Amino acid sequence: QLVESGGGFVQAGGSLRLSCSASGLTFSSKGMGWFRQAPGKEREFVAAMRKGTSSTYYTESVKGRFTISRDNANNRMYLQMNRLRPEDTAVYYCATTGSGNPISSAYFRLSTYAYWGQGTLVTVSS
Repeated sequence: QLVESGGGFVQAGGSLRLSCSASGLTFSSKGMGWFRQAPGKEREFVAAMRKGTSSTYYTESVKGRFTISRDNANNRMYLQMNRLRPEDTAVYYCATTGSGNPISSAYFRLSTYAYWGQGTLVTVSS
C-alpha cells in the first residue's frame, strides 16, 4: 500500500514536498514514479527513479524544478517541487513497479507501475 502526503495550496513560485510511504513492499527493490492528473485530463508522467540505480527521469515541463528522491532506510519516496506554476495544479500519485527491471523508456508509461497511492491534491494559485 502506498500513501501520499504533502499536497496543499501554494502560490505560484512556491514550493511543496510530496512524500510517499509504503507498507508491504520495499522501495529499495522497486522502480518508482510520480504521476499527476489535472481536472479533465489524463494521468501523466512527472518523474521516476529507476530500480537499483540513481537514474532519474522527468517530464520536460518539470525539469530543473522538481526532484525525485528516495529514503530506503525509512521506505519513503519524495517529490520536491520548486518554482511551482498554476499549470502544476493536479492530483499527484506515487507508484512503484512490480517484479522485474523495466527498461528506462518504460518508466514513462503508466502500465509499467503495479502499485499506486490514492493521490494528494496540489493547487497552485496565480
